[in-house]
Amino acid sequence: MTPPPSASPASPATATTPAAARPAAAAGAGWFDRRGWRDVIIAAPYLWLVVFFLVPFLIVIAMSFATRTPTAPPFGFGGENPILNLQGYRRLFTDDLYIRAFLTSLLNAAVATLLCLLVGYPMALALTRVSPSRRNILLMLVVLPFWTSFLLRVYAWMGLMGTNSWFNRLLTDIWNFLVPADMALRYVPMMNTNFAVVLVMVYTYLPFMILPLYASLERLDPTLDEAAMDLGSRPAQVFRDITLPQSVPGIIAGGLLVFIPAAGELVIPTLVGNAGQPMIGRVIADEFASARDWPMASTVAVALLFLMVFPMMAYTHFQARSEERRKDAP
Repeated sequence: MTPPPSASPASPATATTPAAARPAAAAGAGWFDRRGWRDVIIAAPYLWLVVFFLVPFLIVIAMSFATRTPTAPPFGFGGENPILNLQGYRRLFTDDLYIRAFLTSLLNAAVATLLCLLVGYPMALALTRVSPSRRNILLMLVVLPFWTSFLLRVYAWMGLMGTNSWFNRLLTDIWNFLVPADMALRYVPMMNTNFAVVLVMVYTYLPFMILPLYASLERLDPTLDEAAMDLGSRPAQVFRDITLPQSVPGIIAGGLLVFIPAAGELVIPTLVGNAGQPMIGRVIADEFASARDWPMASTVAVALLFLMVFPMMAYTHFQARSEERRKDAP
């Protein structure tokens, strides 16, 4: 009787491949389990910044060196046009339109930031002194305007500042009561002025000042104020010597959160501002849309971005250095 044929021995490659693949797959799965999700989560914001900030910013910088052409898109490089056209950057320092727009934007943003600080600091300080139950309600009231559309809030202010509104008639009656008859007004001119722009910006950006101030003041040790009062300091001295210096980081953070978007604001100056005194955001929009001068609009946008980003970078750098010195101090 013929014995059954024995199974042929597997080749070395066939025998070792599954064994070699298994550790590699296990190692990959182990890496993804241990570090993969962490690396993905950390890389996601950086990827977002690269795709939606760095790449568009580089495109805008490239367009700022282009030449305006009657084509689509309305700019070009090389050929009959210079590869690097610096005419737009020269116009920034010679054209009165851009100089006045930058000065108006910086002035309005600075006034709005100062008013937000003067109004927001007492409110933030009061939030730290009330009971926790009332504090939650007051914090909700601070952020309550964000539950409504930004455009609706601006249109509401347009109605309030109109010549026939009850608010304008009330201010007109108060003015006419306080001044002589020859200085009486039919209405208080508010619309299409820088006053209207600053007023609406203060209303819009006030929460951005209150919340950082509250976060800074809430961390302060109240026993320091009590110790100063026990040593004979008056409330004004306690605020000046203890509370105010310790809240400087919150003041700077709130100031940056208000000043930077206010300087580049577009909607508020367009709706309630004076077209004869445009802010830089409106100038950029008009250059892109109406004049179709994309290189000049890109030049103004680049200048505005560097003007806004460099102070913030400098503050972050010096703040980090001061933290390092504080940690190294004995």
